[in-house]
Amino acid sequence: MSVKDEIRRRLEDVIAPRELDVADDSAAHAGHAGAPAGGESHFSVRIRAERFGGMSRIARHRAVHDALGADLMGRIHALALDIDD
Repeated sequence: MSVKDEIRRRLEDVIAPRELDVADDSAAHAGHAGAPAGGESHFSVRIRAERFGGMSRIARHRAVHDALGADLMGRIHALALDIDD
């Protein structure tokens, strides 16, 4: 399973968003420090979920990181998040 698909699966399973878009931005960072040759290192996530209602921006980011888990977060070099309820 690709990292992009794994991100999508974990967020769907844990957060159950009503909107979710996961983009692999790795190609734009090829050759930069921290970018592995195989890609799958830089991602953008746009997520909308009722669960985020009333949560601070930091709490929302923590919820996404927790849903992804330390093992997956350890394989991602950069993760841009656009989170709303």
